[in-house]
Amino acid sequence: MAVPTAFNLLGPLINPADPTYQVVGVADARMAPVIAEILAARGRSALVVRGQDGLDKLTTVTESRIWVVHEGIATPTLLDPRDLGISRVEPSALGNVAADNARVMHALLNGQRGPMRDVVLLNAAAALAATAPSTTNLPEQLAAGIARCAKAIDTGAANATLRRWIAVTHDTAATGRV
Repeated sequence: MAVPTAFNLLGPLINPADPTYQVVGVADARMAPVIAEILAARGRSALVVRGQDGLDKLTTVTESRIWVVHEGIATPTLLDPRDLGISRVEPSALGNVAADNARVMHALLNGQRGPMRDVVLLNAAAALAATAPSTTNLPEQLAAGIARCAKAIDTGAANATLRRWIAVTHDTAATGRV
């Protein structure tokens, strides 16, 4: 729709899969701590993230605000990508054209390096960190996650997984069976 709705906020809270671990991006600065508190009250382990540039994800343009949700507590912290060895970039380096997303992802999974890879690795690392979030060693968790995710790309494992996913979804679409 290209217009934020209430479902942007409700979706992660009413997800029928009921995930135990989550990374939740919230673009609205006023609502991010509210979402974090709701997840804390529900006993979730999560990272609620918001780039200071307004993105609903961790960003490499500037710092990101993170609410680490664990054991019923939501603790805010600030992350500078430079603390993880990631250079800051101009917003235009991250693209913003949905039609290019598939091409960009395939290039990234085929080894293309640059700002898009950095931001993808940073956000994938957040998903790993959400399984055991910690405010005391979050940068170390993210650095380890970045290394793990980079290895998955560099060895071709991530690309192989994508190819299997595409094959399964195409088979499902063609046959109507899961």
